Amino acid sequence: MKTIIWLLSLLVLVAAGTTAFIGSGAYNVAADEPHWPFTEYAMEMVRERSIATRASGIAVPDLEDEATVRSGAGNYDAMCVGCHLRPGLERTELSNGLLPSPPNLSGDRTVEPAATFWAIKHGIKMTGMPAWGKSMDDGSIWGMVAFLQRLPDMSEVRYRELVESSEGHAHGSGDEAPDDHDAEPAAFEDKSTTTHVHDDGSQHEHQN
Repeated sequence: MKTIIWLLSLLVLVAAGTTAFIGSGAYNVAADEPHWPFTEYAMEMVRERSIATRASGIAVPDLEDEATVRSGAGNYDAMCVGCHLRPGLERTELSNGLLPSPPNLSGDRTVEPAATFWAIKHGIKMTGMPAWGKSMDDGSIWGMVAFLQRLPDMSEVRYRELVESSEGHAHGSGDEAPDDHDAEPAAFEDKSTTTHVHDDGSQHEHQN
């Protein structure tokens, strides 16, 4: 009985302490202030295990089809470069200002197809990653996954070739919302970024 009372008292103290901490506003939610190490570790662990669990039953289609890869190139260039970059683009104002920092998908990293599909379709809370499945059909999302399989080893020239040969920003609608994007011309004129100068003289590339 004493043990139960002790445990209940401990729970009450923890709850009261947590409530007081939240109410105090002591935790800094600013995106330019890094998480505490434990907070970052816990969030990463929850995110990785959550995605792995939900992606485990997803059947991966053939991702080698060139037309599928090209379709993914056009959509990636239109929708993802501002956060996840491309060959020849090391950062943007958007990617530099997010916390957690979005991964550079043109860098050296392993892309697990099922998990990537799930993350693109459903998004990830508290990361800035949107749920593209609300506006994209599954086939278009798989096109982006197919493209991402090749992106880490892709040169800037090859990237431009794939975007030029694609249909640009073109995809079917998702299950939960109508598609409101018209296909854009595929001509690649490096319009994804422009450089502008701030008052302090620093230069930044901006995603259009």
